[in-house]
Amino acid sequence: MSFRNEEYHPYQEYQKHHEPDPADSSGIDFKAYNSLEDLEKLWKDTLNTGIHGICFSMYEDGQQPGDHITMEQVERRIGILKPYTKWVRSFSCIEGNEYVPQVAHNKGLKTLVGAWLSNDLDKNELEIEALIDLGKKGFVDIAAVGNEVLYRNDLSIEQLLKYIKRVKKALPNTPVGYVDAYYEFVVHQELVQHSDVILTNCYPYWEGTHIDYSLGHMNDMFHQVLSVSQGKRVIITETGWPSQGESLREAHSSAINAMKYFINAQRWSSQNDIDLFYFSSFDESWKKGAEGEVGAYWGLWDKLEQLKF
Repeated sequence: MSFRNEEYHPYQEYQKHHEPDPADSSGIDFKAYNSLEDLEKLWKDTLNTGIHGICFSMYEDGQQPGDHITMEQVERRIGILKPYTKWVRSFSCIEGNEYVPQVAHNKGLKTLVGAWLSNDLDKNELEIEALIDLGKKGFVDIAAVGNEVLYRNDLSIEQLLKYIKRVKKALPNTPVGYVDAYYEFVVHQELVQHSDVILTNCYPYWEGTHIDYSLGHMNDMFHQVLSVSQGKRVIITETGWPSQGESLREAHSSAINAMKYFINAQRWSSQNDIDLFYFSSFDESWKKGAEGEVGAYWGLWDKLEQLKF
């Protein structure tokens, strides 16, 4: 998700006018962890316990979208992630990204496979056909037709729905959805109507929320989508916190805040039976161009594929 210039209400303001949702939680009292070493141990213990899902970071230093990535690179990175997660989420189906669901399935992981849609209609055709092909071969457990297309204003809602309907028709036995920021599903109820599963990105950081209020804010985001979901499963397809880089209003990028957010997000999702894909697996330097310095530091692993803490 790119840097937001828009102003959204902070969670503290929402609290003044609403009762807490049932899954709300104040999170762990980190005052009980008296040293950085204690916090790092809790972070590592949380990761070792296992997480539902993680977003796959495709690109090494010097690589970027558009580069063709080898099967060997994907196999190495999936191998690093396998001990910690049940699911892997990918974002594209071409230029080597098609290897992600294949390798993940071969290693016993489930896959949320995305076709990357943009205003390049010719490339969209390649993505959609590749997603359908992967699905027919049995490599797709959930299909995501586009990621934040409406947020970026790349396609109209009508264009997007045509792609979704096309994939649903081609893959009748595979759950199909679309990924976007939580509020897009409130605004566009037709997205909910035509999705089998609701796939939402929830980022308290990008709305400038202080770390102390971040879990409550994410809980609010989730319940806004749940309230319009028509009984369909709501999955958080992205949430995370950067370990360094710029800050955004009250949201401060730091190693300590990144650890706290990961710990609380995993605890909250586990306690409330909410499927959550953490963003992201590895730091990716190319993202500095789209999001500023902070874009390169969302991983649980650094760019050299070493755990950060």
